[in-house]
Amino acid sequence: APTRVLGSKYARIAEAKGAEAKERAIMKEIGDLDKVHVMSGRVLVALYIGDQTFAGSTILRTDTDQKEDVWQSTCGLVVKKGALAFKDDPSTNTYFHGQDIDVGQWVCFNPGDGKRRQINGVDCRLIEDALIDCIVDDPAMITHFT
Repeated sequence: APTRVLGSKYARIAEAKGAEAKERAIMKEIGDLDKVHVMSGRVLVALYIGDQTFAGSTILRTDTDQKEDVWQSTCGLVVKKGALAFKDDPSTNTYFHGQDIDVGQWVCFNPGDGKRRQINGVDCRLIEDALIDCIVDDPAMITHFT
């Protein structure tokens, strides 16, 4: 069972079905972030933990598959961002051309681009704003099947 491998917080996130349910589960498990201050242009992203079954099937993902989401997830929920995130900076020639993200949006990134942190026991990544690749409505649409 995922509870043994991932812990109860991961199990509750993994058991949630659909993007909105996963968002609610993550926000409940991560709790109050008022005392977390994200610096500069970084974005705090809670990792997407995939469902226990593959989309539209009864095939169960193994505990190892779900645990791997902690290390290899390329999608996550924006839970907080720094004051300078997505702000143009002429001194570094960084321009976002009006693009921005909001807390509560699902974003994609390279897992190696973020620094791993656990916030209240929920796995997150701190990612530089310029390293976020895209926004998606549903993180389940990002797959890695071969």
